[in-house]
Amino acid sequence: MPKLECKKVTFYSEGDELSFFKWIDSINCIERYEGVGDTIYLYVKTKKPSDICLRELLALFHRYKIDMSQLEIFISDKNKVWFYDRKQAYWHKRVFKNKDKQ
Repeated sequence: MPKLECKKVTFYSEGDELSFFKWIDSINCIERYEGVGDTIYLYVKTKKPSDICLRELLALFHRYKIDMSQLEIFISDKNKVWFYDRKQAYWHKRVFKNKDKQ
């Protein structure tokens, strides 16, 4: 079960924090989450989440400025066409920053 780290997430109000956790609760591929110190851990059910789930994770991580490079583990032959899209994807540089340096 992949574990994603959301380190030092900044919430600007109680409503913002509530929205973050409601969003997490709405993402079907997240099995559970827990907070330890300044990190929130998200436990993802599978290494092959649906496209919808992966897009929600991308959006959540982008909005809350969470390290997106850890989402690279979810690339597959099935989603490579849209997930690794250098020209159209707002997330490409933040997700694949290590791969593009090779």
